[in-house]
Amino acid sequence: MAAANRHYYATRDPLGAAGDFTTAPEISQMFGELVGLWLADLWLRAGKPGVRYVELGPGRGTLAADALRAMRSAGLVPPVHLVETSPTLREQQRQRVPDAVFHDDLDDVPSDRPLLIVANEFFDALPIRQLVRAPNGWRERHVAWADPLFVPVASGPALDQILPDQLRGSPIGSIIETSPASAAVARRIGHRLAGQGGAALIVDYGYEGPAIGDTLQAVRAHAYVNPFEEPGERDLTAHVDFATLAEAARAEGARSFGPVGQGAWLERMGIAARAERLAAASPARADEIGAAVARLTGPDQMGTLFKALALTAPDWPQPVGFE
Repeated sequence: MAAANRHYYATRDPLGAAGDFTTAPEISQMFGELVGLWLADLWLRAGKPGVRYVELGPGRGTLAADALRAMRSAGLVPPVHLVETSPTLREQQRQRVPDAVFHDDLDDVPSDRPLLIVANEFFDALPIRQLVRAPNGWRERHVAWADPLFVPVASGPALDQILPDQLRGSPIGSIIETSPASAAVARRIGHRLAGQGGAALIVDYGYEGPAIGDTLQAVRAHAYVNPFEEPGERDLTAHVDFATLAEAARAEGARSFGPVGQGAWLERMGIAARAERLAAASPARADEIGAAVARLTGPDQMGTLFKALALTAPDWPQPVGFE
């Protein structure tokens, strides 16, 4: 999964109508603006320290551009650090955020001041591992080659003893997912926040685990396709376990809040009022703006499946939207 996604993102711009999928910042400027205001509010209540803005997997740079514009309205103009490995997407980001400094890894971001970290639809693309309950016990799910296809197979030693007690007796065929890569990133975020100060906002689709279920999926041209076909030519993702991310960050000394549904968070942040102002300024776009709000907040759209998780330094204020 890691190898396939590394090639996929390095060789194309996957976003928009002509690509494979669309993210919240591409649906409406309101999303990025409210992210920026959320960060600015925390910064103000923390005493206006010198900070750095850091975004993990920043897409086309649309969210960063919108968030930075909103932050400027509150007097916050931080240095910008974008963690991105795709040369194709870096070029897009450079056009929208010309002053950004690029990094291959979060560890490369300077550690001299608090960080304001944003990760929107970043964790879902990190590689997962799956355990499947076979007739002879729980085994790891591997990928095998059965000419002309890749296929999943259960193999390796029995792993029953590492499973939570409440899931160990699940029916044959049940699948449990873990993402050591995601937990490692969350620990690094928690470590940086605990040591330097700051806050992080993680938005993605997912659940609070542990849970049973196979969420590995592939998307191409805005449609679901077989994740085991054409590796590197389609977007591979899996649902994010927010409970694991929060626990990993707390283990390093950070505080966690949520997760809450994306719809609830945006509504608490004032998306309705922002939509009214945008519609009043551009009446011809009123229907488009209303449709964007519905897509971002509706329980049958992105409002419930997508969730927001906040992480903060121990001595930073409690973030709004997570009451």
